[in-house]
Amino acid sequence: MDSNEQIIVGLDIGTTKIACLVGKKNEYGKLEILGSGKAESVGVRRGVVSHITPAVEAIKKAVEDAKLDSNCEIEVVNVGIAGQHIKSLQHRGVITLENLEDEIISKDVDALIDDMHKLQLPPGESIIHVLPQDYIVDNESGIKDPVGMSGIRLEANFHIITGLMSAIQNIYKCVRKADLEVAELTLEPLASAESVLSEEEKEAGVALVDIGGGTTDVAIFQDGIIRHTAVIPFGGNIITDDIKDGCTIIRKQAEQLKVKFGSALASENQANDIVVIPGLSGRQPKEISVKNLAHIIQARMEEIIEQVFFEVRNSGFERKLIAGIVVTGGGAQLKHLPQLFEYLTGMDTRIGFPTEHLASGNEGVSSPMFSTGVGLVLKGFEYSEKYNQRESSVSVVIKKKRPGLLDRILNVTKEIFEEDERL
Repeated sequence: MDSNEQIIVGLDIGTTKIACLVGKKNEYGKLEILGSGKAESVGVRRGVVSHITPAVEAIKKAVEDAKLDSNCEIEVVNVGIAGQHIKSLQHRGVITLENLEDEIISKDVDALIDDMHKLQLPPGESIIHVLPQDYIVDNESGIKDPVGMSGIRLEANFHIITGLMSAIQNIYKCVRKADLEVAELTLEPLASAESVLSEEEKEAGVALVDIGGGTTDVAIFQDGIIRHTAVIPFGGNIITDDIKDGCTIIRKQAEQLKVKFGSALASENQANDIVVIPGLSGRQPKEISVKNLAHIIQARMEEIIEQVFFEVRNSGFERKLIAGIVVTGGGAQLKHLPQLFEYLTGMDTRIGFPTEHLASGNEGVSSPMFSTGVGLVLKGFEYSEKYNQRESSVSVVIKKKRPGLLDRILNVTKEIFEEDERL
């Protein structure tokens, strides 16, 4: 391997699995996955770390497997974040430039974005992403990139994503205890969107629905811009629990039933199709109707889809999503799921596979369950390119590193304690 080749690592800390993917770009700009590692997720509940020690061990195992598979050293990772604590809001920012004669440069845009990080939030919350939607230069609206234009007043509409400081710090703590460093923290539906959506779909208008183990993440794009994000606190695990209770079997058997015979539409299954489950400790085997199994799954999936559709309507873009809905994540592997989505929402639906930017020969990670992991690697390259462009455009001898998300959280915490001491 060429020592100058850039290697990016994505770490998806999910509720059911922890996946570590190592990737590089080939000469055609496509992503090649050099190696991957997967471990059962322990200590993570509904997308949030709930028990540090087992979560650290699971991360170490996934990273170690990825190291062996890719033959690469792994020290820095791009990590995903999800969970019910994630919120989003719209905000407008404005800065006044010093001279009308000067062109707007990327430094001015960065200053406007950095200004948004000073936004006052409820105690215990921190900004994860500040995503510009469109810019306004001297009251001229609808500008996608203001760099190079002349103007005195630069404004922008922002989509701001926030999360709980404690949840963010726990992710950093887990990664650091696994002897790794976090390069960037990315909202998981944004990462998944990067790997499964085409630019045409984002332009036309599309709702990405990522069904994970503990949560279902929603990201809505229109005109190439992120318009709405939401996290629904239900995922594949709650379907497994429903099967366990409805069929009175153990959880492991319920998960196997869901994966092998699960269907989201009861009407697509025959009443006389029976699955036989071995009995426990010499007890009689249990017969389960595939149609009844589908009824249990359909009831819960309808509830999840209704909440997704509520978020779509809430965004105000329901009638502008020409590309409809794209469903991805481990939960997207249920049979007949697109048909149920189309029936309940009236919108075109397809299953999203993370092959949009993947080079051929990466079949091992082409399943919807790896959408977030692949997206985190792609996002890592995007962040790296932005950082390199910013560094090359600044021709000063000493460059001050912009504080990362964790640094900003620690600074806010320090200010709160200092204020308490003064009082």
